[in-house]
Amino acid sequence: MKAALGVGDDATPNPLTVPAAPAGATPAAAAARAGASSVSGPDLAVDSIRALYVQTPASLAGNLVGMLLMASVYWPLASTAALLGWLGVGSLLWLLRLAHYLRFLRQPDADDATLQRWRGGWRALVLSQGAMWGVAAWLFWGLGTPYHLVVLILTVVSYCLGSVQLLATQPRIFVAFISLVLIPTIVRIATDTRQAWNIELAIVLTLLFGLTLLMARTYGTALGRAITLKRRTDELAAQLRVEAGIAEEARRAAEAASRAKTQFFAAASHDLRQPLHAMGLFAEALRQKSRDPEVAALVNSINESVDALEGLFGELLDITRIDTGGVDVNPAPVRMRDLFSRLRLHFEPTAFEKGLMLSFRGEQHVAQADPLLLERVLRNLVSNAIRYSDDGGVLVSCRLRSTAAGPRLLLQVWDSGIGISAASLPRIFDEFFQAQSNRPLEAHHRKGLGLGLAIVKRLTSLMGTEVTVQSRPGHGTVFSLWVPVGKAPRAVEGVLPVDAKAPLGLTLQGRLIAVVEDEAAVREGLVVLLQAWGARVVSFDTVDGVRAWLAGAAAEAPDLLLVDYRLPQGTTGIDALVAIRARFAPQRLPAIVITGSSLGGHEDEAVRHDYHLLIKPVLPNKLRAMIAFKLGVRPAA
Repeated sequence: MKAALGVGDDATPNPLTVPAAPAGATPAAAAARAGASSVSGPDLAVDSIRALYVQTPASLAGNLVGMLLMASVYWPLASTAALLGWLGVGSLLWLLRLAHYLRFLRQPDADDATLQRWRGGWRALVLSQGAMWGVAAWLFWGLGTPYHLVVLILTVVSYCLGSVQLLATQPRIFVAFISLVLIPTIVRIATDTRQAWNIELAIVLTLLFGLTLLMARTYGTALGRAITLKRRTDELAAQLRVEAGIAEEARRAAEAASRAKTQFFAAASHDLRQPLHAMGLFAEALRQKSRDPEVAALVNSINESVDALEGLFGELLDITRIDTGGVDVNPAPVRMRDLFSRLRLHFEPTAFEKGLMLSFRGEQHVAQADPLLLERVLRNLVSNAIRYSDDGGVLVSCRLRSTAAGPRLLLQVWDSGIGISAASLPRIFDEFFQAQSNRPLEAHHRKGLGLGLAIVKRLTSLMGTEVTVQSRPGHGTVFSLWVPVGKAPRAVEGVLPVDAKAPLGLTLQGRLIAVVEDEAAVREGLVVLLQAWGARVVSFDTVDGVRAWLAGAAAEAPDLLLVDYRLPQGTTGIDALVAIRARFAPQRLPAIVITGSSLGGHEDEAVRHDYHLLIKPVLPNKLRAMIAFKLGVRPAA
């Protein structure tokens, strides 16, 4: 009979085959598959037991209706003792099954061993009820009219068919149950010689017996698969939770590594900027002490080298900030005339030195974009164009164009340079990649790390647009990007910004400047340079040194505070500022803080403590411009 039902165990239908783990599967996936493969064992049996209890209310309702129907139909016909005895046994079994069900409701989270133990009692009760209905055929068959016989047969057959859903996952119990119900009924009908059609009816019931077995097999297989799939779904959900946890841990680890990389690079750049900063200061001090043209040329070369290294640091830090989400986008109206003026002041000397013509077109337009990001994009593109052009010129244009999205501005940077080969174009925006042309690159062409265009790509993405490139080797290149049209802001009167690299004279005659710097070379360079500009200088390397000076009677209020941010013993330049300003209150002492740290976070402190910030390495021209601004000194020609 088990073969007929297609099962090999009391409690489990046909198990679904679980595929083997593929090669290269992760341990979590392998564990999940291993768990899934056990679905056809004890786990599935327990699920089947729980399914039995879930369907118990419907079974109890069917039994109750059947007993009431038999009582109402055969009360006038059957022996009172036989009917009451049958109803009494049936009611007792019904109450015991109800008690079993209520116990399950009280302990819905019972462990597997408890459920397995409860199944034994449940089986005994179900088989007893099957025997009770088999006895009903012997007690009530032949009583009354054919109507009563039809009611008896329909009730018994319906009871068997209804048990398919309940017992399909318990094949042995199901076979025993319907055998206890139908076999006595078939035998009783076949042996009733008073009915001429008793054999035919017995054969029909035998066929129904077989069809019920087939129905149970089909339903049991489907239900078994449903339970297996449910268990498999639970296993996959558990696997997904495990792998999601692993992915979340990997994401957090990657973020931590990115933060650590940023912090390490910032800390390392601080130490690397210190000697560059000192180099620029000493070079400028040397210029002040010597009027020899050759010395001036050497100082210019040193400053150019420091400037180039500063540019490299800037590129690396830009990439780091963009990749770690440290760049905010704040669109605003941008006058192209003002932007082009700044670009012209910055790049015109370089273009003139190379014999290139630097031109700008479309200055009358106004764009809607982040001013700082847009300027940085154009600076990188113009810098690249000048670097890779040896003759001809560079054109920066802004033109109004109609698009499907409405009017937009097309910004382009054209050059007549060496061009970019077709093989290099797909990688032109990759980090640390420098395009190749059809001719060898000169030394000045290879300058830099190959990060300029990678920064351009990231910045334009942040701005919600993209940059495209077209090039003909030997003829030139054009970079293009689209930006929205903006409304012209109201004119604001003011002075043009001073170019940090423009020559600037400055006299600090009689001014007292307090310098707090723990790096001896940098401190010495600052002192020498400030003294060359005519200032008196008091210098300290620690906050304790500042406090000792302030405690003396000879302490004099300085005109300017020039302090390093990071100082020994866990102190900062802010501690020095607070101490000096507290000593000479209520005088308002202007302050400049110099730091080698590239990480953000100083802006709020700068507002709160009223100082301006400079990032190392600080070129002397930048320092002179900032000091002139803070002291209100008019630069000398």
